[in-house]
Amino acid sequence: MRLRAATPADFPFIRSLAQRPDYAPYITDEDDTALAAYLADPSARLLMAEDDAGVTGSALFCEIGNPSGRVELRRLALARAGKGEGAAFVRQLVDYAFLDLGAAKLWLDASGENLRAQKVYERLGFVLEGRLRDHWFRPALGRNVDVMLYGMLRSEWTLAAPAPQA
Repeated sequence: MRLRAATPADFPFIRSLAQRPDYAPYITDEDDTALAAYLADPSARLLMAEDDAGVTGSALFCEIGNPSGRVELRRLALARAGKGEGAAFVRQLVDYAFLDLGAAKLWLDASGENLRAQKVYERLGFVLEGRLRDHWFRPALGRNVDVMLYGMLRSEWTLAAPAPQA
């Protein structure tokens, strides 16, 4: 799987993921104007994942350049959910955050009901840093859900990271 910068031509794919019934409870569907704003924002990076068959997923990094060194990972989704590709995708995004974006800390959130994502994050070394109870209204569910806050420090990533390939 390769990562590349998103373009406006990718917006229908990105939005189609957010509109899927299995993702709608977890990902906010932002319109093309909001997605275009990420492309223009130097503190954001909207990426597409692709393989030889085509586009397979998308992810958004925010807070790039924050003086604290933190970077947020949000809106990550794969077209082929549940096929065992999620951990490799998230690992690639984590490596990108620390290697390419120079993050001192990578953080993300997950719906308290998205147990599959939480397991992936914890398996990859993210630490549960907090829970915002009854915090996020999800239109697809018609109610609020808890938000789980996860973080990984550069030092934790370094311990878990595989040796760089020459």
